Amino acid sequence: MTAAAAPAGSARRATIGSLTRRMIVVAALWITLLLVIGGFALDRVMTSSIVRNFDNQLEYVLNAMIAASEIGPDGEVRFNRPPADQRFIEPYSGVYFQVSGGGADTFPSRSLWDRRLRVANRHNDIKVHKYNSGEFAGEPLRIVERDVILPGSEVKWRFQVAQSRDIIDDQMRELRSTLFWSFLALGIGLLVLAALQTVYGLWPLRRVRREVALIRSGGKTRISQSFPGEIRPLTEEINQLLAHSEEQAEEARRHAGNLAHALKTPLTVITNAATARAPDLSATVCREALAMRRQVDHHLARARAIGRRASAQARAKVWDSLEAVQRAVDRLYESSTVDIAGDRTAEVRVERQDLDEMLGNLIENAAKYGNGRVFVTVEPNGVMIDVLVEDDGPGIPQEERGTLFQRGARLDTTGKPGTGLGLAIVRDVAEIYGGTITLEESEDLGGLMARLSLPAG
Repeated sequence: MTAAAAPAGSARRATIGSLTRRMIVVAALWITLLLVIGGFALDRVMTSSIVRNFDNQLEYVLNAMIAASEIGPDGEVRFNRPPADQRFIEPYSGVYFQVSGGGADTFPSRSLWDRRLRVANRHNDIKVHKYNSGEFAGEPLRIVERDVILPGSEVKWRFQVAQSRDIIDDQMRELRSTLFWSFLALGIGLLVLAALQTVYGLWPLRRVRREVALIRSGGKTRISQSFPGEIRPLTEEINQLLAHSEEQAEEARRHAGNLAHALKTPLTVITNAATARAPDLSATVCREALAMRRQVDHHLARARAIGRRASAQARAKVWDSLEAVQRAVDRLYESSTVDIAGDRTAEVRVERQDLDEMLGNLIENAAKYGNGRVFVTVEPNGVMIDVLVEDDGPGIPQEERGTLFQRGARLDTTGKPGTGLGLAIVRDVAEIYGGTITLEESEDLGGLMARLSLPAG
């Protein structure tokens, strides 16, 4: 079964993975996403700006051409001043213009040489129209055009200015290359920063691991180094857990020693009586066995309570426990009457079985040693719940009440059966849960009143 469980544990550890790796991977994904989105947005903004500036220059040339145009004597378009850009007169220079109109000769720039710009009649360019064109093989163009009616003519003339896109394409490639390498360097820098931040931020946890390893090897007993505010609560809880474990271990050793010491004397008496073949051997064995049983019952009750105390969620309703004890005592002591009053909703932070044992001991003692009446009251008392168990018996002098909490102590001389450990068990179990037990005088019934105080739930 252990061999089968080992691969499952390894698989779980492999699935959980490293916290450092998780944080770096999440940071890498987030940084990559932001850089991709930011790079794309910046590319769109920058390329749009390049194209817009390019179009503005072409539009400026177009408006200058329109302003310098006039109608000649034969109805043709001519310029009253030559274009300022000399590239218009260099063949295939990459900068062109063309003026065309219905039925009239086309007026091209010399740079077009034997080529002509395509004129599309599918749209009316009253406003400036800008578009890309691939009509010249191997030379993509950016064209700006507009339809204008010049003074002295009724013909609608289309003015076109075109320039090769190689310039802006080169600018865009250079821009995108710069953006790519810049964002790549930025991304690597951010990832290195995230990795360093993760390693440095989680370094105190490695220190905690080393401290715990030293504690396990016996080199230290507590985590003693100072840690950041986020880690300090963890180290304090670990130290408190270690202290709690040491207390439980010491308590277990102490109880084991007490039990061994308590059993040693009866066993010695039995051994001596058996060796000497004493005539009262049977009576001696019964008497000492009863003493050993009392000690075993006492230590078992403490051990059960200590084991259950680890559960911080322990809750028990006092009234339910009292009713169960009342039914049991009514069957055992038919001549006694047990009355219950007080808060029916009270809860205590005690396991139900331990609460039954404490209340059972107190109520049974009251019924056994009283004169027939037992009165139980449940009272809230701040953060505690008080359970008052009163009887109408003869009571106990104040100076003798403390002796009742000693193991095996009994003030009864009537021979009624009992172990003499009832109140000692109640005191020990109550203290384990943070409660107390005191003995007082009952004002209403005149006998003894036991006040059991337990933490409220």
